[in-house]
Amino acid sequence: MSVRIKAVVDRFVKELQEALDADIQDRIMKEREMQSYIQEREREVAEREAAWKAELSRREAEIARQEARLKMEKENLEKEKSVLMGTASNQDNQDGALEITVSGEKYRCLRFSKAKK
Repeated sequence: MSVRIKAVVDRFVKELQEALDADIQDRIMKEREMQSYIQEREREVAEREAAWKAELSRREAEIARQEARLKMEKENLEKEKSVLMGTASNQDNQDGALEITVSGEKYRCLRFSKAKK
């Protein structure tokens, strides 16, 4: 009977060892799957971050170009304004002429007429 008990115990130990080995293999596979998943997610996040940074850089460059263009337009407007505002002067001449200075050239207007619509 002790041989039978030993055989049952040996069979139990063998089945237990096989179950333990299968569980270990299953855990190893799950760990590998988890590592692959984590690496894939990290790669996706890195790609999205790179794309976001590239888009941000493009937008910042566009903003800089627009700011430069706006500054240039503003400077041109100020120049035009100074030419238009600072050049016409109503000289109270005896003949009633309006003197206009444009780019250093003086013009006199003796007669005015209403603009046609």
